[in-house]
Amino acid sequence: MRHLFLFLLFAGCTAIALNVDAQSLGLPVVNETFGAGPNPGQPLASGITNLTYTSDSCPGDGFYTIVNALTQNCFNSWFNTTDHTGDPNGYFMVINASQTPSVFYTQRVPGNTLCPGTTYLFNAYVMNILRLQSSTMGYSQPDIVFSVEKPDGTPLGSFETNTIPSTPDARWRSFGFTFVSPADGEDVIIKMTNKAPGGNGNDLAIDDITFSPYGPTIENGFATVGNVSPQSKCAGEDVSYTLTARQTGYTNATYQWQVNKNDGSGWANIAGQTTTTLPVNIPGAATGTYQYRIGVLDGTKTSPNCIIYSDPLTINVYPYPVNPLSATTSACVGTPLQLSATGGDTYSWTGPNGFTSTDSNPIITQSATLNDKGEYDVIITKNGCPTFAKTTVTIYSTPTVDPIQPLYICEGSSQQIIINAANATHYKWTPSIGLDHDDVANPIASPTQTTTYQVTASNDGCSGVTATLQVTVTVWKKPQANAGQTIKIFAGQTAKLNGTAKGDHVHSYWTPYFYLDNSLSLTPITSTPQDLTYTLHVVSDEGCGESTSSVFVRVYQQLSIPNTFSPNGDGVNDKWNIRNLNTYPNALVSIYNRNGQPVFQSRGYPSPWDGTFNGSPLPVGTYYYVIDLQEDDLPKPAGWVLIVR
Repeated sequence: MRHLFLFLLFAGCTAIALNVDAQSLGLPVVNETFGAGPNPGQPLASGITNLTYTSDSCPGDGFYTIVNALTQNCFNSWFNTTDHTGDPNGYFMVINASQTPSVFYTQRVPGNTLCPGTTYLFNAYVMNILRLQSSTMGYSQPDIVFSVEKPDGTPLGSFETNTIPSTPDARWRSFGFTFVSPADGEDVIIKMTNKAPGGNGNDLAIDDITFSPYGPTIENGFATVGNVSPQSKCAGEDVSYTLTARQTGYTNATYQWQVNKNDGSGWANIAGQTTTTLPVNIPGAATGTYQYRIGVLDGTKTSPNCIIYSDPLTINVYPYPVNPLSATTSACVGTPLQLSATGGDTYSWTGPNGFTSTDSNPIITQSATLNDKGEYDVIITKNGCPTFAKTTVTIYSTPTVDPIQPLYICEGSSQQIIINAANATHYKWTPSIGLDHDDVANPIASPTQTTTYQVTASNDGCSGVTATLQVTVTVWKKPQANAGQTIKIFAGQTAKLNGTAKGDHVHSYWTPYFYLDNSLSLTPITSTPQDLTYTLHVVSDEGCGESTSSVFVRVYQQLSIPNTFSPNGDGVNDKWNIRNLNTYPNALVSIYNRNGQPVFQSRGYPSPWDGTFNGSPLPVGTYYYVIDLQEDDLPKPAGWVLIVR
């Protein structure tokens, strides 16, 4: 039913309030909504208004604009508002009236769009956009005369709004009146005259200007007139109603029922349905909104522009609620157990232990036990259409993990962590570094350093309830032996071996133990009289292996160099014998005569010099020698040797 109250002016009568529900309207032949879109809208066509268009959403005196919203608090005195339907993109006309009262809106309606000699309802929505506040007291307020006349000026009807006062809030008001269209089918002219002066105030907005046929009362209903409440069915059900209608006013009326399936096709005539009753039968109706109305035409008229329509009767075919209930629900012992369903107007739950509820999300218990498990059923009803659903509740015991002893591994090796967990289905280890998997109960750990791992155990039914355990995996470093650098001493001296050992829980010893004061010390003292290689052994006490490293002790022997020998063949002191020179196998022995000429040279000293040069005996005399032992740390012995015969 329409709920629209208008000020109505009959020719020669006083304006009175009219409830449009008392009579029926046809389709509007004028429907000026000003369109929709982004700001600003386009100017009106030439000749419609004598005001000047501006794209400024705060037009000055004598200007107008087309906008979808006022948002700038214009002049610190206008409302911020949208069009009267609330459409954020819908345009409306904003007017800052001129200084002198004048006709500000004119529109010609072609006579061929009107039904001759028919009553029409003119209607427009107007807003005084001047806010009611102390600073605007005394400002001019809009006063509009709406009029409809023939092209020659013959009046057909008019209505004055009188002063439209400011209000504390933005308020659209509907104004209208009825008139009778020319019987000869002439055009009509719509005019709007602003009787109040501009300057300070007289600022207004206009939207949705309509002309609609205004005829006799049409009543309808389901089975009986007046039973107009929307009817409801569920998808797939058969729809069967008899609609009835009656009109008061036309003596020779004709009828036509229409249907609107709200599928974008709009209203359509129903073939053959031209009486005051309509049988509606839809077997297995599909989801949707079905609307029916009857059009009434005065029997003396034939133009579609003359038809008036009843309010629609609505049949809603609703879908069944979508079943949102999970097939399974779980909870943990000792935690709240709550079910959840959506999509309905009402809910009816039943379950084990006599459970019932009408809540959408009922709480079964704040502390679940194993006795709360089982099947729970719910009837979800939306718009009278029920859906039946069920969920099986499983109650899980709280996950637990037993403590375990710390683990020990050798560097570079691995060890499986084995825990004893109950009621757990999921595991998460942190940190994950050094583990082959971080989401299994018993991962293999290969950390490079001692690490404390934490496992969190959970199960699907105990959301938020977990058990944790920390396990420390101690990594024992492998033994590392370093016997130090080569040591050089002279025979009869001692030296300290500089061994070092690394690793966790290790012990060490030297081999061979000859000439060592303590073979178990990392830094024993050696007194070896000759070259000797020592090996340091570092052994893990935890079974992590052994490391060895060797050091060479070079023992230099003292040379005994005679300064005289007699190569005379008597078998006594026939050669230049140098004691211990054989311990320097790379030594270079060079002998020169007094003129500096070499007479003997030998790498090593396998055969002592016999005092000859190129196989011939050298003369008696003094010769000079240089012995390069080829050892960086030792001097080169040099001197003279005397050959006697």
